[in-house]
Amino acid sequence: MLDKKYIRPIPKAIRAKILDLDLWVCPEQQSTRLYAYFTSMNNELVKVTVAVKNGKRKIRRIKQVVIRGVYSDNVLVRDVDYFYSGGYVISWKTEGYARHMSERVDGKWYSTEYKYFKLHARVINPKFALRFPEFKYSCIDKYPTVDAIEYLRKYLKYPTVEYLVKNGLEDYISGKSILEKAQKDKAFRKWLIQNRKTLQNDFYYVKVILRAYKRGTSPEIEQRTEIIYHKLKSVSNENFLAEYKSEILKLSDYLAKQQTSTSTYIDYYNACVYLGLDMSLPKNRYPHEFMKWHDIRIDEYHTSKALEREREREEYIRKFADVATKYLPLEFEDKTGLRVIIPRSVSDLVHEGECLNHCVGRMNYDQKMAREETLIFFVRNQDNPVTPFVTVEYSLKTHQVLQCYGYHDTKPDDKVLSFVRNKWLPFANRQVKQIQTA
Repeated sequence: MLDKKYIRPIPKAIRAKILDLDLWVCPEQQSTRLYAYFTSMNNELVKVTVAVKNGKRKIRRIKQVVIRGVYSDNVLVRDVDYFYSGGYVISWKTEGYARHMSERVDGKWYSTEYKYFKLHARVINPKFALRFPEFKYSCIDKYPTVDAIEYLRKYLKYPTVEYLVKNGLEDYISGKSILEKAQKDKAFRKWLIQNRKTLQNDFYYVKVILRAYKRGTSPEIEQRTEIIYHKLKSVSNENFLAEYKSEILKLSDYLAKQQTSTSTYIDYYNACVYLGLDMSLPKNRYPHEFMKWHDIRIDEYHTSKALEREREREEYIRKFADVATKYLPLEFEDKTGLRVIIPRSVSDLVHEGECLNHCVGRMNYDQKMAREETLIFFVRNQDNPVTPFVTVEYSLKTHQVLQCYGYHDTKPDDKVLSFVRNKWLPFANRQVKQIQTA
């Protein structure tokens, strides 16, 4: 248990070293800076975190703020607050710099649980710990950690930590499973050294390392498998997930070895399902040469889709023509010199829209007409019946003219509007009634 009565001031040599380092690390000399040093307190190795701040007349203030011990289950804290939004904040209230909202920042030392106030600051004298017999071979001087006490506590429980640090695998000492495995299994320690360069080049998940060792595979393949595994689990295709629910890891492993992606396999799967292939067969589910069969199935899929689209297009064109034939009786002309005709094909609509510079050839008017949701008619001059003039949209539901526009959506003259509304529309409604009755 750490006791504040054993706290000693910052040694002069340590103080000078910190202030020299501070000028090099933080030449702007702004805000509060944190540093740490090892010392002993009541025969226990402790880490003392100190704060540095520039005061009035550029005088630097330095003070101890947190003390943590290797064996103690408490922490000594002074002038430190924690805010949910801002994290740890050092108060300089007692130095007269600024006010602080907490009453606990009064320059006195307080004791709290070990799990609190883990301020990260690198120790400037790590070799001091090597004076203690139990830490002589800890490699604390070779591992530049910002949480030295945690490292030493871990070393006491898993001496293998030193072995990993010496071999440049310090990134993996945070994994409890790896440390426990390395502590018990000599072959695993050898495997880590054999794969040291690979493990140093990238960071691998703990489960990836353990699985690669167990299966005798490379960490790269197992890492790829793990990444693919998580991608497969997040796929939104419910049918696909139901199909592979019990073998996602197997599929992940397969895709990693085939060096292909999740999306590429799903494209292959969708193509096979569309083509009606039995995906329960291994030759379809896990083909030996995946990319070869992927390209074959995708090509077959596109060919089949093209044929299907062509059939749909032919059916759609036929249906459009049937609707035009059905409502052919609505065509009309009189002595005014105007006539109304119905387009015989989709290309007639496109031509009309291009000539009059409006949207009848686009915006799905052809599909609406094929579904008999609306009808399109062309108003022509009898002496020039092939030249686009005015376009009319007629509703089969309301029996009303929805739109009547000429070039560039302009309103026709009164002669045309009167012809459409007073002569053609009544005629059209009578014809539609007869057609629907028939």
